[in-house]
Amino acid sequence: MTPDMSDVTRARHGRPAHHWRRDVVELAALFTAVAVADAVANLIGHGPDGPALLVISAIVLAATAAFHVWWSRRHGHAPPSGDTGARRAAGTRPAGPSAQPGAGEAAGVGTLWRMRTTVRDAPGSLAALCTALAEQRVDILSLQTHPLADGTVDEFLLRAPDALTAAGITRAVALAGGTGTWIERADAHDLVDAPTRVLGLATRTALDAAELPLALRQLLGRCTIRTLPAVPAGGGRGPEPVPEEGVLEDTVLRLRAPEGGVLTVERPYLPFTPTEFARARALVELDSRLGPRIPSGRDVLTLPEGNDIAVRRAGSGDLAAARAMHERCSPRTLGLRYHGPVGDADRYLNHLLSPRFGRTLAAQTASGRIVGLGHLLWDGDETEVALLVEDDWQRRGVGGELLGRLVAMAVEAGCESVYAVTQAANTGMVAAMRGLGLPLDYQVEEGTLVITARLDTAPATAAPQARPPHAG
Repeated sequence: MTPDMSDVTRARHGRPAHHWRRDVVELAALFTAVAVADAVANLIGHGPDGPALLVISAIVLAATAAFHVWWSRRHGHAPPSGDTGARRAAGTRPAGPSAQPGAGEAAGVGTLWRMRTTVRDAPGSLAALCTALAEQRVDILSLQTHPLADGTVDEFLLRAPDALTAAGITRAVALAGGTGTWIERADAHDLVDAPTRVLGLATRTALDAAELPLALRQLLGRCTIRTLPAVPAGGGRGPEPVPEEGVLEDTVLRLRAPEGGVLTVERPYLPFTPTEFARARALVELDSRLGPRIPSGRDVLTLPEGNDIAVRRAGSGDLAAARAMHERCSPRTLGLRYHGPVGDADRYLNHLLSPRFGRTLAAQTASGRIVGLGHLLWDGDETEVALLVEDDWQRRGVGGELLGRLVAMAVEAGCESVYAVTQAANTGMVAAMRGLGLPLDYQVEEGTLVITARLDTAPATAAPQARPPHAG
């Protein structure tokens, strides 16, 4: 149907159009009212019946005003109640579901959740799941799909109303056909999209070989990561080798470690998908191709007595200098550090200095001699700290400086706690841990003292069992 011309001219450029005939009529009425008022004023001023004429003029003016109001309402400038063809203002235009109750909630309000569930590989399965979440007023912020042989694992980042619990979300997902659902609280760091997050982890791994276990943990979620060297530090038989492509066994990944041996990733609460396996294998392959590497840079510190030392990252290239420090240490100092035969101390240096197993800091004099080593070791899903300072440099603040920087690294890596395995007679290590100013838990196990420092307000995990000498 062709629109009526009046409808077309009624709105031009989003505004109602005025008609010249209406303006002429209103202007004529205004002049008439002014003329009548002038004539009445002259009669009042020069005639004998001034009061009567004044009342009559008031009546005429009131009638004119009433007529003008009536005319304006009937032919006013305001657009009629129907559609004028002009676009509604963006702030007032309804947009479907947003007009429902609760649409006025501020963006970002709610609880973030990470959820995984398995759905059938059939048309409409994912749509039914999304509809069930929408009915609970759950916003889907991101979605990743992990195809399986007999279905699809869908990984969601959700924002749900604060009143909706994890059990409520799981129940709605189950009714929509989701199985094996797993859900946990998320935070703002999870708002980064998956490709950006993976590229960031690859960059961190490329800059520092010690980042590989942390990158795998952030890539795969809560998991336990262990690296078994091909030749154990204490001798004996190494682990069974794995094929070049690795092995995926439900909740366990086994890959070739970059330096040889086996890297094992275990996540008992949730099976790994082939997509996750491929991502982990690609990250380990990148690390292997780049080879051992540590960031450069050092901090020069002035000790209380006035001597300057440099603190820097150490690696396998410092093996000879570390062995020379061992030779300058007394048997008692080495015994407190390694909790075993002094002659075995050198066997563990390859492991301790390798960036694959953690981070090492070295305290170095101006002449280049290493006088102290501090280790931050990734022990499964826990983190250990250990110190060794040669005798002539003890009680000068070297151990405290190293320990403080190691703890700062642990905090940056997202660790909840760190622990130290020592002996009660090692008063220097005990004092250094107390000097951190953190909540400490003490546990004595068969003559070994385990001190756990909590790095946040969460309850500390149980202290680990006594470690073998190479981990102390």
